[in-house]
Amino acid sequence: MNLEQKLIVAILAVTIILFLWGRWRHDTVALFALLACVFAGLIPAANAFAGFGHPAVITVACVLVLSKGLQSTGAVNVLARRILPEKAGTSVSIGALVALGATLSAFMNNVGAMALLMPVAIQLASKQKLPPGRILMPLAFGTILGGMTTLIGTPPNLIVSGFRVETGAGSFAMFDFTPVGAAVAVAGVIIISFLGWRIVPIREQAADSGFDTGTYLTEARISDGGKADGKTLREVERLIADNDAQIIGMVRNELRLSAPNPGRLLRAGDILVIEAEPESLESVLSTLGLKLEEGMTRDSDAKEEAVEAQNDPPAKTGTEDIAAEPTADEETPVSEETELQELAAMPGSSLVGRSASDIDLRSRYGLNLLAISRHGHQSVKRLRSTPVNAGDVLLMQGAPESLSAFINEFGCVPLAQRSIHIPDKQRATLALVVMAVAIGGAAFGLLPAAVAFATGVLLFVVLKILPVRKVYDAIDWPVVILLAALIPVAAAMASTGTADLLAQVLLENVAQGRPVLALTLILIITMVLSDFMNNAATAAVMCPIAISTAGQLGVNPDTFLMSVAIGASCAFLTPIGHQNNTLILGPGGFRFGDYWRLGLIMEILVVIIAIPMLLMVWPLQIPSYP
Repeated sequence: MNLEQKLIVAILAVTIILFLWGRWRHDTVALFALLACVFAGLIPAANAFAGFGHPAVITVACVLVLSKGLQSTGAVNVLARRILPEKAGTSVSIGALVALGATLSAFMNNVGAMALLMPVAIQLASKQKLPPGRILMPLAFGTILGGMTTLIGTPPNLIVSGFRVETGAGSFAMFDFTPVGAAVAVAGVIIISFLGWRIVPIREQAADSGFDTGTYLTEARISDGGKADGKTLREVERLIADNDAQIIGMVRNELRLSAPNPGRLLRAGDILVIEAEPESLESVLSTLGLKLEEGMTRDSDAKEEAVEAQNDPPAKTGTEDIAAEPTADEETPVSEETELQELAAMPGSSLVGRSASDIDLRSRYGLNLLAISRHGHQSVKRLRSTPVNAGDVLLMQGAPESLSAFINEFGCVPLAQRSIHIPDKQRATLALVVMAVAIGGAAFGLLPAAVAFATGVLLFVVLKILPVRKVYDAIDWPVVILLAALIPVAAAMASTGTADLLAQVLLENVAQGRPVLALTLILIITMVLSDFMNNAATAAVMCPIAISTAGQLGVNPDTFLMSVAIGASCAFLTPIGHQNNTLILGPGGFRFGDYWRLGLIMEILVVIIAIPMLLMVWPLQIPSYP
């Protein structure tokens, strides 16, 4: 072992120890490894940041943006409502949810897929009278499994594809991962659905570390041809019964009914007054196809304001309020870059005792009042006519600058931003079409993956599916820096001959020249590492070793690269191996040691299924490339 090899081994050893220790963030550790290699003379300073232009890094960033667009438009929520069975047994319901999660994570960031379906999982747990963890852990594992089935499903696949280019065989295609990945994923989903969820430890849900704002009082309009159009109030209430929401009133022809007859037939244009938990609001809107009244254009607001002013003079300041509002043929301009913010009205605030109409909320501040949370009291007025009380929590929608100005002027306290994705059918359809075109362009070889998905991001911006600012917010920059920093480090492993040396040690002392045993060891080692360190980092470290091992054995490097891809995507033993496992730690009430019971079964299953499939789909004999 020469000096360069000793240096790179020492740097890698310290890097892995720091990854496992977890004291510093993964991107910080990766940057340390990169700069250490530069200072040691293992990587030329001019090439230190070449990783930021690597196609794998660009593709990961673009996929994160496209996933955010699918999430923010409500496209995935619509799919979930249509695909998941409304009435089914526990195993079938869990199976459908896990299968949906796996399918989504094949084409979008698997952390995004998990975050989208978590509220659905919690509602399903309540419906099936199960602890939340017994649904959340299967869903987390299912979304992890789905990521291994396509090129863009998870960052390790993109990294593996990048290393394949260095062997002279070109990058992997979109669905090259599918035969092996799908076989493992399908087997995993079946095991999880009918056996796995039963052995998940029963834990009490961790207490919410945030705050309880109580239920929201929200107004939503029935769309023409929507699910609620033509149904009775009683039928609609049954549809949202599982969402812990109730209809406490309705508005028709500018007249509010505080206790409508359950047999009353609803029609397009009616406004339902809904009481719901913040977490349930999105589900209610999606289920019934409703639109938040204050989020719509004000086609008839002037008329409604006039009627309310006549019926309830104390709540108004007079005709000045009506004049300040937009006319019937105007649409209040709203910034593309909007967010939802909860604000608490403090005692002594100038907002107390005044309504949204009193302060001309829309015309003066460009904000929408979407809902009010008020403990122990329900107003009989329209939402925009309801005077604010001290202690009320207001759900406001608007541009960040407008929200800040409003907070400063009225002395409100910002509580939290709510990730409520208001369904937008047109934008959701556009997002799905753009995503499908980008996937098709990459899958059929019309464009390189990085170019195809970068084009998709550009279309998201041009078509206003996602505001420009949200594009940058959607990118997980620590992951980007991690990948960009480790790619040159991995290249240094190969250029110094360190990867060959480590592969030789593995072959001589453990595998002893047997390719199948070496393949199995590569898979197991990769899985074990990914249980304790970032899966992208694991792939970057293991790919050079896999290529060198295949080269010394004289077998197909694709087989070994695919084993790294599978192993890096299978982190089931700990809550720190994958972000999806971490996401469920609190909501499921889990402890560190709760994952191995189901996780060990999953990792054994992966080895049993993956090795025969790898040998079948990617034979060990070296293929001849054109």
